[in-house]
Amino acid sequence: MARLATEVAESSQQPNRRPDLAWAKSPQAITIYCYVALAFYVTSRLWFNPRVTRQSGDEADVNQAAWFVHYAATAVRHFRLPALMTTAMNAPHGVNLMWNTSFLLPGIVVSPITIAAGPQVALVTLLFIGFAGSAASMFYVLRRWNVSIIGAALGGALYGFSPALVNSGIGHYALVLAMFPPLIIDRVLRIVTGRGRPVRNGIWLGVFVAAQFFTSEETLVVTVIATVILLAVLAISRPGEVLASLRRLAPGLGTAVALAALICARGLWVQFHGVAAKTATTVTILYNGHFTNLGTLPYAFVTPASSVVLHSSSTSHSVANYPQPAPEYLAYLGLPLIILLLVAIVYFWGNLAIRAAGVTCILLEWLGMGAKPIVPHVVTLPGFLLPWGYLQHLPVLSGMVPDRLCILADAAAAVVLAYSLDLARAGAKPFANWRNGAKIASAVAVVALLPLLPAPYSVSHVEKVPPGWQATYSTLDLTPQSRVLLAPFPWAGNSQVMLWQADTGKPSTMIGGDFISPNRVGRQARAGRAGLTITSNYINDLYRGDVNVPAPSAAQVHADMATMKPQAVMAVTSLKSPLGRYLVKLFGQPDTQIGQVLGWHVFPGEVIPTSGVY
Repeated sequence: MARLATEVAESSQQPNRRPDLAWAKSPQAITIYCYVALAFYVTSRLWFNPRVTRQSGDEADVNQAAWFVHYAATAVRHFRLPALMTTAMNAPHGVNLMWNTSFLLPGIVVSPITIAAGPQVALVTLLFIGFAGSAASMFYVLRRWNVSIIGAALGGALYGFSPALVNSGIGHYALVLAMFPPLIIDRVLRIVTGRGRPVRNGIWLGVFVAAQFFTSEETLVVTVIATVILLAVLAISRPGEVLASLRRLAPGLGTAVALAALICARGLWVQFHGVAAKTATTVTILYNGHFTNLGTLPYAFVTPASSVVLHSSSTSHSVANYPQPAPEYLAYLGLPLIILLLVAIVYFWGNLAIRAAGVTCILLEWLGMGAKPIVPHVVTLPGFLLPWGYLQHLPVLSGMVPDRLCILADAAAAVVLAYSLDLARAGAKPFANWRNGAKIASAVAVVALLPLLPAPYSVSHVEKVPPGWQATYSTLDLTPQSRVLLAPFPWAGNSQVMLWQADTGKPSTMIGGDFISPNRVGRQARAGRAGLTITSNYINDLYRGDVNVPAPSAAQVHADMATMKPQAVMAVTSLKSPLGRYLVKLFGQPDTQIGQVLGWHVFPGEVIPTSGVY
């Protein structure tokens, strides 16, 4: 493995050295400017009015993310770090934020923006940082391994603006913030190849791992999987150097593990104390009226969605009928790039960097296809040819979404593209026989990347806070610890309530919410279903205007109220509506009615028995 650094140096052009004062005009700086411009382009429609717009396609996750950044900013405002367990949501039982996509570190970083301009502006900022930062991270790592400016620039663009990241950004902010995986893998490779001091590399590795842990644990697990595959390919390719590499790996990895464990110890304790990792069951969702698991279907590799510029109405129609949500359409690379990558892997097989990255890319894409789809009549590989099916029940991996392995597969694809381009430009056949071989090689790479050029996000307006929301809360004169029952009852299906709380900070303590509960199995663990009760479901039915649903019995209402323990109620409705009349039967006449919001104080034993609505 030690020869990897030498082979890379021999197969790549050396970076040009420029005075520090001239860096702002250097090719490296211009590349970063291009990444920033492209990140602004992708998010441009959001910047017109970032307070009230969001990307279309995954409103529930955007609203949940707004709650998370508000939660982190509230802690910072009080000069403390966010608590890892909270009853601000799902009171009185609380939520374990380490089992949720709470991206606490990014939330802390943008807390000044959240406090000054609101959670939606902070989320747009995180998208912008995620795209430009991820591309810049890959560019930086490729340059450290002596890739040319143009090779590193195109590799960074492929990774940072891949459909895997752009489509993740429709609602999964933690996945878009993918700056750390390239840095983690870079430090591991520097340790095993003897570049730099192992302990120093180990310190940086530990810091990067900890940062990723508090950004997205799922991405950290994916990075570990990619790293293991990469190291296995290197070990098989250079078996005689494994022992020497292990000697270097021991002090570096030991330092990294010790430092990361120290930083993450509290988070790991909160996450796993009393909660078995195996309780995170295989992820399935209900989408478009049927259950589906989240793996890549074969046509997703070559069928462009409307999230890229070069698409057609027919491809958009095919993607619209994809049996999974838009944020999970991650595998698209386009036929030109796929052909180019496969040709490069085969043609430059003798180059260790391309071989290792190429095999890693292929295996990650294969694993990302997931297990056999549970949706009937979906064409994919036979179940025995889908290796994720043998892994999906393992602890930790059981809670993962396999199609997100595509993010690191795109990172590996970026490495293959960068190194093969350098070899072609340096005189590899057939380009060496052509007059402008280097320019032709660059043009081929650019053309292969064009189908991946992202389009700006389509946007929609966020749900406005109902008139009277804050005034009702203030009039009720509640303490921050007062448990408030809200109507509509918040879960993924009514995620706008999460946004209302994030925008106003009211109520401070909310019954229900959109969250993952690791102690519940199956679909009850996800999307706040663990906090739903029969009574809260009925409240939501009435809020939607469905008056034909049978009302819960008096005994059921009392049992549910004993579980939720409300101390106040806030309802977005009118007294004459079915919901308003039902709440009056439960709690009596409201204590306040301001705008569109009714409010009640609730004292123990004051819930009125009821068996229906009149």
